[in-house]
Amino acid sequence: MDWQKGGSSDNVEVDSGNSGGGGGPGFGGGRMGIGGLIVLAILGWVFFKNPLALLDQGGTQSNAPTQNSVPTQVDPQQKAFVSAILHSTEQTWGEIFQAKGLSYADPKLHLFSGGVNTACGGATTAVGPFYCPGDQKVYLDVAFFQQLQDELHSSGDFARAYVIAHEVGHHVQKLTGVFDKVQQLQRQGQPMDGADGLSVRQELQADCYAGVWANHSQKDLNWLQPGDIESALNAASHIGDDTLQQQAQGRVRPDTFTHGTSAQRVKWFKTGFGSGDMDQCDTFAGEP
Repeated sequence: MDWQKGGSSDNVEVDSGNSGGGGGPGFGGGRMGIGGLIVLAILGWVFFKNPLALLDQGGTQSNAPTQNSVPTQVDPQQKAFVSAILHSTEQTWGEIFQAKGLSYADPKLHLFSGGVNTACGGATTAVGPFYCPGDQKVYLDVAFFQQLQDELHSSGDFARAYVIAHEVGHHVQKLTGVFDKVQQLQRQGQPMDGADGLSVRQELQADCYAGVWANHSQKDLNWLQPGDIESALNAASHIGDDTLQQQAQGRVRPDTFTHGTSAQRVKWFKTGFGSGDMDQCDTFAGEP
């Protein structure tokens, strides 16, 4: 991926070591559902968190702030990469929203190390990359990309870009009212977890939105190289609930799914990438 073709975003933050924002709803440990600490130890819990836990949709609260006493050290090349990908998502979603008569508000991307305080509560590296709707920021631990390579065997710039684009997809959901819709449906009795649950549908839509971004960014910049799409699909295939559960505990429990199967995650990324149309990403209609 020739990511240096892109511009540079002004919305990348580096944790100063004393980030504020603690005291809100915590990240729900009770929503893991597939062997929690085993997954945490073996896989670093990559992607395996429920974004609605940030909104206190069940799970265990932890209101204690997580403080960094030392400013985060970021490799300049890594920051430049993150900034380039974020800038591309800003361009893509700004144009898509404008075409629909809407206004896109750029999210911030906050780089941290070890732990961070957010408007959604305190978090550690174990949570993995996440989006907090309370402050409309994407949070990314600087060590995550190494975890992606070591634990999921997903190297390559485009696999890393997919991670960022997926979390930005949650920001798109925030702006378009999907978070509110999910809350409403949950209040009406629809389940969050499970193969047909709201959490799975929300995660798959973010995968689809990542594909939409990939489609538009390639048309704008022609920056993908042979093997790039395969690296993103490889990452997606390694973070399905069925794959993670099989690796962690030797069996699959669809009733505890929160993100969808490997096949579903690949399917929806490809749907977004093939069409470039966010309207094709309605994972809430029909089978996910």
